[in-house]
Amino acid sequence: MFPSRFFSLSFTLLVVVGMLLSACAQANPPAMNENLPGGLDEPSVSNPQVTPLPTRPVYAPGELVDYIAQTGDTLPAIASHFNTTVKEILEANPIIPKDATTMPPGLPMKIPIYYRPFWGSPYQILPDSLFVNGPAQLDFNAVEFVDSQPGWFKHYSFFLGNATRRGGELINYIADQFSISPRLLLAILEYLSGGLSQPEIPENVDRFLLYRTDNEHRALALQLVQLANTLNNGYYGWRSGALTEFSRSDSSLERPDPWQNAASVALQYTFSQFMDNQRYYQAIHAEGLQKTYEHLFGNPWEGTSDHIPGSLTQPQFLLPFPAGKTWAYTGGPHTGWGSGAPFAAVDFAPLGSIAGCGISSEFATAIADGVVTRTGPGYLTLDLDGDGDDRTGWVVFYLHLSSTEMVKTGTVVKAGDPLGHPSCEGGNATGSHVHIARKYNGEWIAADSALPFNMEGWVPINGSVPYEGKLTRYGRTVIACVCANQSSLVTAGQP
Repeated sequence: MFPSRFFSLSFTLLVVVGMLLSACAQANPPAMNENLPGGLDEPSVSNPQVTPLPTRPVYAPGELVDYIAQTGDTLPAIASHFNTTVKEILEANPIIPKDATTMPPGLPMKIPIYYRPFWGSPYQILPDSLFVNGPAQLDFNAVEFVDSQPGWFKHYSFFLGNATRRGGELINYIADQFSISPRLLLAILEYLSGGLSQPEIPENVDRFLLYRTDNEHRALALQLVQLANTLNNGYYGWRSGALTEFSRSDSSLERPDPWQNAASVALQYTFSQFMDNQRYYQAIHAEGLQKTYEHLFGNPWEGTSDHIPGSLTQPQFLLPFPAGKTWAYTGGPHTGWGSGAPFAAVDFAPLGSIAGCGISSEFATAIADGVVTRTGPGYLTLDLDGDGDDRTGWVVFYLHLSSTEMVKTGTVVKAGDPLGHPSCEGGNATGSHVHIARKYNGEWIAADSALPFNMEGWVPINGSVPYEGKLTRYGRTVIACVCANQSSLVTAGQP
């Protein structure tokens, strides 16, 4: 082992060198394919002239390749992207400690690669910090922006989240719930439908304008919800290393390029699900969505900063129920919001409330000091940095709290203070419980990850499917089960 001071100095020097090497590449990603076919709304041509994409060589097994760490990278995810192992990465980069969490952005690394065919485009569309609803969105007002545009979307309204919302209000609601950049949602809306630039609302606005998934009428607002959910599936699938390949709409196989970033993979994955190949290739390159984004909001690669630092640590958290109380661990890692990735949430239920949806007499409690920044039907967010904004710092999301006696927005709480009664409000539930997840700078953090969701030393482990899994602490294992049997019970406040 290296002495700690030597490791710190050496690691810092590597990061600085890496940032110098990668600065130009991050600011202006190479235009891999600029001569793409016509716009999305133009009819397909019979023999489009598409510039061939650059291809990676067929690397020898275990060959070391250069890689510059990107924001949010972890060793397990990098290992998955390059089809290698954490052990081999550590052997090739001995300066990195075995218990490293997030990699410092800009860190130069050597990665043993094991080639797989069908790699996708290396073109990076958008930085990760502009994908999430994080610090980069603090200066943006979606309602004012949409209202300032000539397009029809500012007049579009729909009942969503227990309220009728119009234009930018819809975008804000979806951005808040899924924690996706409102700018990105608007850029995709404009790219696919002209909702910000075209004054006349299309007659078929609610018929597959964004998603062509079935033959039934589907409201535009619900298509936007589905869009956000699919984007998160792609982003967090890549972020965790779980997404290694996907099938495009023509059933052809694609594996994301190992050097890609999560935001670009999310867009590739999403567009691949409903676009034919010609439109797909255009959408993911310089003349596609990126051009629309730049027209609306400026060059996405200029002036951006990393939203996930290296060596990220979590504050100390309590379990989300009072000390001395025993609750059941009813849900292992599963989605924070929506369906699919990210597996950021876990569930706990007071005993006696498992089988029904009545309002529990017991209280779910704050797992850390903070201020309640946002409340709604069944949910609240607890901001831990005290600035009152969900988009910065650590935030804990609670779901399925009853509106009866839920704390109000703006309430300052201490760890262990009551927040609300477990119930079934706010979404699908088989019984009264509390669902909790965490975010950092707008990014959902997976419960079972290089930075585990540690509550009083209890650490979640993924199951084979969502909601299954375990909690472990000092050799003891608790198994998630809605049955609330003896093996699922956890007592808070135990030393």
